[in-house]
Amino acid sequence: MSELVVDDPFTGEVSFRRPFATRGEVDQVLTRARQGARAAAAMSVDERVALCNRVVDLMEKDVEAIAREITAEMGKPLGQSRGEMGGMAKRARHMASIAKESLADLVIGGDPTLERRIVRAPKGVVVDFPAWNYPLLTAVNAVIPAVLAGNAVILKHSPRSPSVGDRFAKAFRDAGAPAELVQSLHCDHPTSEWMVSDPRVDHVCFTGSVYGGHRIQAAAKDRFIEVGLELGGNDPAYVAADADLARAVDGIVDGACYNAGQSCCAVERVYVHRSLYNQFIEAAIPFLKAYVLGDPRGDKTNMGPIAQPWHPEEIERQVQDALSKGARLVFGGKRVSVDGKGRFFEPTLLVDVPDHAEIMSKETFGPVVPVAAVDDDEQAVKLMNDDELGLTASVWTSDRDRAARLAEQLEAGTVYMNRCDALDPALPWTGWKDSGKGSTLSVLGFEHLTKPKAINFRVG
Repeated sequence: MSELVVDDPFTGEVSFRRPFATRGEVDQVLTRARQGARAAAAMSVDERVALCNRVVDLMEKDVEAIAREITAEMGKPLGQSRGEMGGMAKRARHMASIAKESLADLVIGGDPTLERRIVRAPKGVVVDFPAWNYPLLTAVNAVIPAVLAGNAVILKHSPRSPSVGDRFAKAFRDAGAPAELVQSLHCDHPTSEWMVSDPRVDHVCFTGSVYGGHRIQAAAKDRFIEVGLELGGNDPAYVAADADLARAVDGIVDGACYNAGQSCCAVERVYVHRSLYNQFIEAAIPFLKAYVLGDPRGDKTNMGPIAQPWHPEEIERQVQDALSKGARLVFGGKRVSVDGKGRFFEPTLLVDVPDHAEIMSKETFGPVVPVAAVDDDEQAVKLMNDDELGLTASVWTSDRDRAARLAEQLEAGTVYMNRCDALDPALPWTGWKDSGKGSTLSVLGFEHLTKPKAINFRVG
């Protein structure tokens, strides 16, 4: 395949078309990136902060055009695409605000005859592979911190949402950065893997599936570089006996169905204390019925089509697997279109779902709420931890001490109390187990984008 063609998940029309870069063109991008890395390292942190803030300002001025491109490429309702710009700007500005302090030398005292410092030096060239489900958010997690840390970036965005990569590169150029500092690249998967193996690449950030993470890590196997991986989640929620039921139902259904369930930190499994089980089910139905499927550009639409052509069939297969193993379908459960358009999947409520059903053990990436009853906290924790993935987990309770106790036991990078499917840029975003390795955002987000250099001078 010599070109990238993206279809609109609602209309089926072509929304993006671009020739794939050849190996020779990628080679030139890598050479330019080395030049960009030298330019970035020569800038002060204050200069990088000012540059990144200008980039965000420029992108915010184009919010409507960028939002429409995202909606056309992956189907997110237009209002949610606009909202993603706000989230992107918040993350970028937070990282810019903490950059100077986070990247400052660590001075070691104790001996006046010695100057001892730990310098956080840039790595050089960072290749970023963001994901399509949140095109702006998954890109900004690496692009802005990498530049703030003094690196050049090659941004190879997902083939489902490629225009965002071009938008970042353009914004950096328009903000006065050297053209080599942030480059956008469109290439096929084999070329991406070849690029990872190239010695001109110093660090790789990948957001996507566990399978994709294995491929990227394998491509770097002969090199001593770090590969940061933000991978999938099969995120559980536990509704304890003392939970505020109305808050829990509202938050969990939204956490499972926002963005049509296409989120690595979406709620994928729900365990409800038996004393609240039937009430939870009844309360969830009106929330699911309130979703309006349709043209994602329409003002009333709050659930868009499924982005990838093959996903609706996969979701339906998982639902049928659960039913064959004893689950009960309360609402939804099938692929649909709206006025003959779009690849949608109905918001779905499954109850009495056994833990050996695939929908409880594998990431679904669709608007499905699978629910099972538990007898106590201990059973809930056991089931929540019984998974190969460990991105986030949420506990819904009125008792902060209970949440803290369970958080110590839960095997996840983030544990929530009375919220879910959220990200705070002041906290590290990290996965346990097969959900990835490394961290982005927060003060820890600069660690994998820099390398330590010890300064050991005798001055007296």
